[in-house]
Amino acid sequence: MAGTSSGVVTPEADRSGAAAGYRARATLPFWAEVRRQAARRRTQLTLGFMVLLPLIVLVAFEFDDDPEGDNGGGEFGSLVELATSGGLNFALFTIFVSSTFLLVVAVALFCGDTVASEASWGSLRYLLAVPVPRTRLLVVKLLAALAYSGLAIVLLAATALAVGTLRYGWSPLRSTVAAEIPAGEGVLRLLGIVGYLAMVLLIVASLAFLLSVSTDAALGAVGGAVLLWILSSILDQITALGVLRDFLPTHFSTAWLGLLSTPTQTDDIVRGCISALAYATVFLCLAFWRFTRKDVTS
Repeated sequence: MAGTSSGVVTPEADRSGAAAGYRARATLPFWAEVRRQAARRRTQLTLGFMVLLPLIVLVAFEFDDDPEGDNGGGEFGSLVELATSGGLNFALFTIFVSSTFLLVVAVALFCGDTVASEASWGSLRYLLAVPVPRTRLLVVKLLAALAYSGLAIVLLAATALAVGTLRYGWSPLRSTVAAEIPAGEGVLRLLGIVGYLAMVLLIVASLAFLLSVSTDAALGAVGGAVLLWILSSILDQITALGVLRDFLPTHFSTAWLGLLSTPTQTDDIVRGCISALAYATVFLCLAFWRFTRKDVTS
């Protein structure tokens, strides 16, 4: 309790200008934001497509009249050729074909749409007038977006493993870069691949979130993050850049291949995790700095 100049005793909370009983941590609960996002059509469609894609791939293989033909070359050719040899290999193939674009778009959609969509609807200023502190609003929205991004990745991998096992059976994980990996160990390696992809896609998530707090156009935030990721991928193919390629966000995006070798090669995976954390830290710090200082008029 603290006294005022008039002798009236007021609560400490009142001296700060806040209403009696106001608690910043009670505004915009995390699960309320999760439920709000779950009710949105883009969330339902995105998560639904994560379940649908493995089924589409499975049906496509069923209509393949030349399963022994040329399914693709390069270092990933084995993934295509062995995709129908077991559930683990089918899941690995599905994750591979999704990691270069589909998962990037899904993560960018969840994280790039979260704040910009509120601004485009004109509801952002009302959220802040509740009042929800700006930092809390960003933290809650970011955590909800990351939760749905992680759920999308897990749904894709789990569905692919389930339908692949039902159709092609349970067999060791195979590839041309290593000896046959027992099924039990193969599951652990598959989990490691999923975890590493989630770490790499943290770059996309943080970049999309930065763009989301910088614009009122959700499509611009999502598209900007995807286009910058594609640009980085293109630049990474230019060997003339030399060591500069090591600093590109996408340079270590395929380091998960090291988990398919015997023994596992983790050097690039460690470098990729450090790179992802560094980029995510910079982008998120910029996002919080930008939003806590901008004038919210929409």
